[in-house]
Amino acid sequence: MKNKTIVSVLIIILGIAGLMWWGRSAQNRTSANPNSNLSANALEALETSYDFGKISMAQGLVEKIFKVSNSTSQEVTLERVTTSCMCTVAYVETADSEEKGPFGMVGHGGSVPKVNEIIKPGESRNIRVVFDPNAHGPAGIGLINRVVTLEDNLGRNLELQIKAVVTP
Repeated sequence: MKNKTIVSVLIIILGIAGLMWWGRSAQNRTSANPNSNLSANALEALETSYDFGKISMAQGLVEKIFKVSNSTSQEVTLERVTTSCMCTVAYVETADSEEKGPFGMVGHGGSVPKVNEIIKPGESRNIRVVFDPNAHGPAGIGLINRVVTLEDNLGRNLELQIKAVVTP
């Protein structure tokens, strides 16, 4: 009985030591990654939230342009743009001043296409966010909060938020 206890404790200690070693080697692999100097938020925006205030359903569509920049020393690929609700869509201005989109909510109207827009170090792109206060009909009156999520090629996200008070 005493031998079984000692063996069990040794196995637990070896297991913990093995996990610690594995975690340390994973950390070293991350440090050796050439992209590791990219910040947690390679894509940045000076303004990430906008309040439209009171908007009327009769007024129709409202929009806001957010400026997003690559703050790193390497190219970043903007892969996906998705919205939190079907009432909101986003468009990405390309380096050639063309527009890609609309990009919307996942699961509504099929899949959301990839953006695949390369943003070089120091470059910026305009993200045009369009909200339709009529999308939810009379039930959509009141405070709304929507999010547009930008995802880069390394899976990092930048969220842009809009809000408004919808009136009839």
